[in-house]
Amino acid sequence: MPNKYKIPETHPEFRLNKRHFTNSELKQVAYSFIKEGEPYEQSIGSFLLDWFKPTTYIEVHTSGSTGTPKKIRLKKEHMVNSALATSRFFDLPASTTALMCLPADYIAGKMMLVRAMFLGWDLDTVPPSSNPLDNLFKVYDFSAMTPFQLDNSIARLHLVKKLIIGGGAVSPRLKKMIKDVDTKIFETYGMTETSSHIAAKRLNPQKKKNSQRAFKILPNIHIAQDERGCLVIKAPNILDEEIVTNDVVEILTYKKFIWKGRYDNIINSGGIKLFPEQIEKKLNKVLDHRFFVTSMPDDALGEKLVLFVEDDFSEETINELQENINSIKGLDKYEKPKKIYLIEKFEETPNGKIHRENTLKSKVS
Repeated sequence: MPNKYKIPETHPEFRLNKRHFTNSELKQVAYSFIKEGEPYEQSIGSFLLDWFKPTTYIEVHTSGSTGTPKKIRLKKEHMVNSALATSRFFDLPASTTALMCLPADYIAGKMMLVRAMFLGWDLDTVPPSSNPLDNLFKVYDFSAMTPFQLDNSIARLHLVKKLIIGGGAVSPRLKKMIKDVDTKIFETYGMTETSSHIAAKRLNPQKKKNSQRAFKILPNIHIAQDERGCLVIKAPNILDEEIVTNDVVEILTYKKFIWKGRYDNIINSGGIKLFPEQIEKKLNKVLDHRFFVTSMPDDALGEKLVLFVEDDFSEETINELQENINSIKGLDKYEKPKKIYLIEKFEETPNGKIHRENTLKSKVS
């Protein structure tokens, strides 16, 4: 039947928390997690039960960081193909030791389980936290973290040989902190619809380059641009149809591209097109708190550039921020915010990303 899918048996080298499980045994583990486990284990259990249902797909929720969270269907076959591509790209064969420190509620955590089961990894799970390496002493070949987790794990990165970072931008400050560590750290590009990443770039290369580093695509991925300059992803192994993104890119070769920003974030201020993400990279040099830039209506310019900073309000803080911003070399006059807002607490998506639109709506009348 077309809606039936024969789940491959787990790889003979697969280990979950030091024990090998067959498909039928994993179902029992899933029930046990749901009934008796901690919240993060219950999420793992729920995913495993969904995985072993006799359907061709699983239902997952998008993160909501670039729009309203929505429920979509991912083919299990596509998720397995994504896992195989990750193995080839990062050289992660059977018996790879891996740490899962992201929740199974979202695609990054789900894919760690899929990779382990069908690539034959030795996977350990720990409760998702801001400092996942703090109570560990084992060295792992591979793990995945958010930028926030990376920031809190600098002192213990020797425990991970290869690390991928997703779920948000990595600040220039954080890049400086990791430039001399031995761990190979990669920033990834992807989305729920593509079963996690379809491209990655090294954040701490041994050979330092002055030019902006590009994302390199994984095997069996093809890229193009639409008339807006946005990335189009064609990947028959993981997608039934091509995906037209809202990410403005510069394609260097058929394997490499530079991400410039979100098309729906572009600000047209007096006829000048501004990319908030590129401006934020420059502002990162002088801002320590969480922040973002966006636009507000302006009678003269059409849209004016504004800066939101997560901090307690004071005129002194605003004046200091303004002085620091004016001191940034390479910041064009059009890229300097026309107004600064200090917000005590940003609105967030369910998985902790800044929700720009909701913050703007709720804090500024």
